[in-house]
Amino acid sequence: MIRHLVLFRLNEGVERDDPRVVAGEEAFRSLEGRIPEIRFWECAWNISDRPIAYDFAINSAFDDADALRRYVEHPEHRAGVGLWRAFATWVIADYEF
Repeated sequence: MIRHLVLFRLNEGVERDDPRVVAGEEAFRSLEGRIPEIRFWECAWNISDRPIAYDFAINSAFDDADALRRYVEHPEHRAGVGLWRAFATWVIADYEF
């Protein structure tokens, strides 16, 4: 299995209630059940107020690297990424477990 972790940081001046953020969050929340390669899916806003903390996290799992690649290339995933590019940056970690 491959764990796919993504941590998002909202750009300076962007708040969670910004309509772009709301649309981006919904785009990612709706992927579970819509992309068959997803084996595990959770996403949530960070509750930590530490300065090093990111704002939003996605924790997901896929059978193998090919399934992860198909997910990354899926049009609905790409659409969500396109939304987030307008208001956030992110880091990714993929590892076997």
